[in-house]
Amino acid sequence: MVGPNGEQVGIVSLDKALSLAAEADLDLVEVAPQAKPPVTKLMDFGKFKYESAMKAREARKNQANTVLKEIRFRLKIDAHDYETKKGHVSRFLAAGDKVKVMIMFRGREQSRPEMGMRLLNKLADEVSDLGAVESAPRVDGRNMVMVIGPHRSKSDAKADARREAQREQSRAKNEAAKAEEAKAGDAKTDPAESNPAESNTADSSKA
Repeated sequence: MVGPNGEQVGIVSLDKALSLAAEADLDLVEVAPQAKPPVTKLMDFGKFKYESAMKAREARKNQANTVLKEIRFRLKIDAHDYETKKGHVSRFLAAGDKVKVMIMFRGREQSRPEMGMRLLNKLADEVSDLGAVESAPRVDGRNMVMVIGPHRSKSDAKADARREAQREQSRAKNEAAKAEEAKAGDAKTDPAESNPAESNTADSSKA
């Protein structure tokens, strides 16, 4: 039997174990039924179940499955389209997803695999701050394929996104509060407006 703080009590009879549990106002829980003799522990079983459920829920909340995104390039892609697609790759990697980059060869382009290799290596180098090549460029039929994996896990990326959203919300509240203060300041009247009698007297004296 194991005590409530993990201390070894030793081998005791069932009656003795139940008696110790009653004295400590705890439950006697069998934690290793296959052992010989079976291992039991003194614990608050209700608290144990609650803590186990909380840990499981937290694990599910933090668990995030990495998605394999796919981006397709043409071998003779123009600069604008290249930058656009590179932006997609960067966004996917920043979100914690893997990216499968594919170059589709047309006709005689299949005889120039080195051009596809240069294009993929260029892309991998330009997004190296966000991810690293997990599967080097390889020919797959009429295509060339490369897989880039993110440096950060998806759960970390989501946590960062939540923190950034909270910071943005806080900044928006501060700006709204400052705007309200400025509006309140503008609404204050000047001394003449606050004392119409003085203003009227001054006008009469001038007349």
